[in-house]
Amino acid sequence: QVQLVESGGGSVQAGGSLRLSCAASGSTYSPYFMGWFRQALGKEREGVAGIYFRGGFTRYADSVKGRFTISQDNAKNTLYLQMNSLKPEDTAMYFCAATWRVWSGDRWREPSQYGYWGQGTQVTVSS
Repeated sequence: QVQLVESGGGSVQAGGSLRLSCAASGSTYSPYFMGWFRQALGKEREGVAGIYFRGGFTRYADSVKGRFTISQDNAKNTLYLQMNSLKPEDTAMYFCAATWRVWSGDRWREPSQYGYWGQGTQVTVSS
């Protein structure tokens, strides 16, 4: 049974930094793709960043480019999200997600493409 466990959320002031981690367990093989999503109150879940584990190719939402960095540790099947220059609009519950299924096209923003989700970690940025 695959499990994703996030950690690293918290409360910071605008301009601060946080690092999220997501450890995947329960599979012999590395995921095909892992991503970070966030969901603010009253809003839909949106893709923030993602990475193809086998090639290290990354994807970012325009709203976080240049501020957030996604990375992976293949040996540990762990995903990270370094978040710098945080803004109040980054406040949300952050979820990591993983899929071992190969998809066609670049569909990382679609929550339905992921078979596994973490429980979420809250990030709150105050002005």
